[in-house]
Amino acid sequence: MSGTDTSEDSHQVPGSRATTESPAVPGLSVVVPAYNEERRLGPTLDALTRQLSAAGDRWGSWEIVVADDGSTDATREIVTRRRDPRLRLITSPRNRGKGHALRLGVGASRGRRVLITDADLAVPVGELERLDTVLAEGNAAAVGSRAVPGATLGDRRHPVRELLAGGGNLLIRGTAVRGIRDTQCGFKLFDGEKVRAAFAVSRLDGWAIDVEVLRHFQRAGWPVAEVPVHWSHRPGSKIRPLDYLRFPRDLIRLRLPVPRPADAVAAALFLAMAVALYAGRFFDPAHRYLTDSLQDQNQWEWFFAVTADNLVHLRNPLFSDLQGVPDGVNLMANTAMFGVSVPLTPVTLLWGPAVALSLATTLGLAATAAAWYRLMLRRLVPQRGAAFAGAALAAFAPPMVSHANAHPNFVVLFMIPAIIERCLRLCAGTRVTRDAVILGLMAAYQVFLGEEALLLAALGMLLFAAAHSAAHPRVARAAARPLLRGLAIAAAVCLTLVVYPLAWQFSGPQSYTHLDHGPGAANSVRALLTFAERSLLAGDADRAAALSLNPTEQNAFYGWPLLLLALAITVGLWRRPVVRALAATAAAAAVLSLGPRIHVPLTGVEIPGPWAPLAGLPLLESVIVSRVALICAPVLGMLLALAIGRLTQARSRGTRYAGLLVVCLALLPLIPAPLRSEPRAEVPAFFTDGAWKAYVRPGESLVPVPLPEPAAAEALHWQTTAGLGFRMPGGYFNRPYGDGDRSGVYGVPLNWTASLLKDVRETGVAQVIDARAREEARRDLAYWRAGALVLVPQPHDGPLRATVDRLVGRPGTWVAGVWVWDLHEGS
Repeated sequence: MSGTDTSEDSHQVPGSRATTESPAVPGLSVVVPAYNEERRLGPTLDALTRQLSAAGDRWGSWEIVVADDGSTDATREIVTRRRDPRLRLITSPRNRGKGHALRLGVGASRGRRVLITDADLAVPVGELERLDTVLAEGNAAAVGSRAVPGATLGDRRHPVRELLAGGGNLLIRGTAVRGIRDTQCGFKLFDGEKVRAAFAVSRLDGWAIDVEVLRHFQRAGWPVAEVPVHWSHRPGSKIRPLDYLRFPRDLIRLRLPVPRPADAVAAALFLAMAVALYAGRFFDPAHRYLTDSLQDQNQWEWFFAVTADNLVHLRNPLFSDLQGVPDGVNLMANTAMFGVSVPLTPVTLLWGPAVALSLATTLGLAATAAAWYRLMLRRLVPQRGAAFAGAALAAFAPPMVSHANAHPNFVVLFMIPAIIERCLRLCAGTRVTRDAVILGLMAAYQVFLGEEALLLAALGMLLFAAAHSAAHPRVARAAARPLLRGLAIAAAVCLTLVVYPLAWQFSGPQSYTHLDHGPGAANSVRALLTFAERSLLAGDADRAAALSLNPTEQNAFYGWPLLLLALAITVGLWRRPVVRALAATAAAAAVLSLGPRIHVPLTGVEIPGPWAPLAGLPLLESVIVSRVALICAPVLGMLLALAIGRLTQARSRGTRYAGLLVVCLALLPLIPAPLRSEPRAEVPAFFTDGAWKAYVRPGESLVPVPLPEPAAAEALHWQTTAGLGFRMPGGYFNRPYGDGDRSGVYGVPLNWTASLLKDVRETGVAQVIDARAREEARRDLAYWRAGALVLVPQPHDGPLRATVDRLVGRPGTWVAGVWVWDLHEGS
């Protein structure tokens, strides 16, 4: 999946510059597209050679690349007869258009700067110095223009051609490229790496290629300047009147996202990788359970089910009273993921929440990888293979696989690359208001996908912005004003849309201020260097468990080979500001994830960490600090993409193969094994057959014995299987601690009866029950508005049944596979 388009239908003439190895990178490459130019090409090459030779050391070395587009005359012979090693010929077997010829020529160029000039030399080559001066001022492209003050015109075209060209120019400026008056003048100077990247992703073969490339520059945020030049019409134009009529067709193609076959293959591979990871549940989600999800799969299915139920019955989608009776659940203060659960409501209603959750995680993971791929291809590397490898690491890195067990909010991240790309567009300052409004809409949607992921993405972008500003201050100064203005507009748009949900989240019923995860929530240095539990070749479950909170929170585990590779990439590509900025971002995120106190390995010494002053800030105080290392995943993926892109361009085959081998060896231990799964426990017929309805009256709750909690939340599955027909106390969700303490906790603080039943389940010892205990139980049951207690067969169910018998004062009844105590009896 190469990013260039020269491998199949082009070749370089033997004996030309292409066959001469030279380690030096030319200062300038001149690309001349040619089709049947035997009359005009010779004088043009003479003029170019004279001008560049007279420039002395201005360019260092230079080359001229003639891109022949299937000429049928002596165009090729004109080039091959000249035995100048600085002259190269790239050929196409058939005529396909100027765009195709330029794609071949630019792709074959090697210069730090690339000049594109037509074979008629309508703009004298002496104008090159003007363009170079503008490029030296920080622009990525200098466009020779006939339409800006200072431009001069010699011989003009036929009036009809003038009219057609003017109409086409208005159409271009109105639909595709804004702010550039003359896109079609065939004399342009570019930054070499950027123009090769732009042509590598281009797809037009005709004259509108100029529009496509300049549009790519604008969308990438690379500054483009127009420079007045002298232009004269030359006879023998290859543009026919019909070509002007094809411009609208090509402009429509530019507006439509038409992926290349390689992009479709990449998307299919990402989907296959996601299905392979979730294979244990994907093919039978209703009857399979991800072992390492702990109780989170039950919780997430409940979120999907209750969202669909609220929508169907036109209830408040931000709240539910089905758990945590009588207080209920603030869904906005939990990770209900309305951005996915709402669109998937039809799936939830038709096939159940297990299927909806499985689709969300599998398709969401594949979409996230595809989004990283698109970002890297558009902004970082032109090679599709390099972008694919980087995106695969970003989406399937060890910590992402860990979260794939249980946390869709850290798997469905396809909006994050889009948000990053839109922020980069703001830096260009071309369409600030439009891009800012779109960014605000994207951020608002991400709020309903996962606020913590958005917060970590913002932190990562802030780290990158600081590092890139230090590495490239001139670019940062130019981007600061439009970026800050755009962010202000985006914040206004986003807050307008989410202000009410956020107010409900932080001030509504059952809202809380923050979650405290304790001192064990940080990474250790060993966690960054060790392999993850699900590493197919190098995983060690015991070692990973000792360095993480649980299997769903292995938030580092990149492994020492990958970190050594990242260090080597940084050293090898140190001259590139983006590499320095990415390396600094990854290093800063890794250090922050070590928490407020950093344990120095092998010493037993603790030192203050940079997270310490951040830990108490609003929002950040609720973050599990080890998750900050998730920022490293896409950053390492980008470094990997840059390295592979550079290796594919290496002139030495040995260097190329040796480098790719090292990359493969570093990535090999990170290949994940499919997530573990197991058969799901059968739901008792009491819930599936509706027997529970005889015991729960309107306004009452059904009390599982013991109450559901974060460590044992199977009762949520019973409730969703029963169609959410009954309410219950306890549960697995976040809520305030209570009694004036608004700090957040997982689950419901246990009252006397709930604590008693939990102790019996854990110890297997029936408790002594006296009159006082029965009175406490009566108060708790009244608080829960309980209609019945239900005990499902489980370990220690004998002591549990004996304890409840004594609390209620009568034995339970065996009904449809469960023990039931009807609290209406004798009332």
